[in-house]
Parts: sequence; C-alpha cells; structure tokens
Amino acid sequence: QVQLVESGGGLVQAGGSLRLSCVASGRTFGSYFMGWFRQAPGKEREFVGAISWSGRSTRYADSVKGRFTISRDNAKKTVYLEMNSLKPEDTAVYYCAAGSRMVVVSTLYDYWGQGTQVTVSS
Repeated sequence: QVQLVESGGGLVQAGGSLRLSCVASGRTFGSYFMGWFRQAPGKEREFVGAISWSGRSTRYADSVKGRFTISRDNAKKTVYLEMNSLKPEDTAVYYCAAGSRMVVVSTLYDYWGQGTQVTVSS
C-alpha cells in the first residue's frame, strides 16, 4: 500500500515556475514508477510525465517537454515536478500516481494522491 501527498501548488504568473512535491508512505516506494497527471475543469485527466523507479528514465507529454522536469529521491520517498515557463493552459489540478509501469494511461496506475491546484495567470 502506498499513500501519496502532493504539495507545492499555487498561483503563479505566466512565465513563472513552481515545483511540486509528492511524498509517499510505505516501504516499497523505490520499486514504483511514478507519474504526474493533471486535470483542468471540464477536461479529462491527462498525462504530464513519468519517471522510472531508478530515476534514470523519464518521459513527458509533448505539451510540457522542455519546460517540465521530473525527478525523484527514493531516500526521501519523494518525487518532484519542476515546472518552468508556465502558461495559462497549464492551469489544472496536478496529481501524482504510483504504478508498476511507466505508462501514459492513468487507469494503469495503482495509487493516487489527492491533487494540488496550479493556477497560471496571464
């Protein structure tokens, strides 16, 4: 069992930066692939990026590639989402998720956090 808690969301102007954190409980955090997803009002949840259990492999949605970076610290049981050059269209609730594969499909992740709101003003 893994419990996930996100933090770091907030209001930022376009072009600004935020770093989201997702802290996990449970002894097997290091064996999970971790993903970040987001959901804007009236839209489906969409894949943002993911990182392998070792941290050596990452993948990103085209919409955030080059602007967002995922990293993890297994000793701290934490995964991060560094977001730069933020745009108003990045406004959404951001969720972290844990799963057994590094995939883009949200339903294939086993555990989810409660989400943290990111609002980017123009």
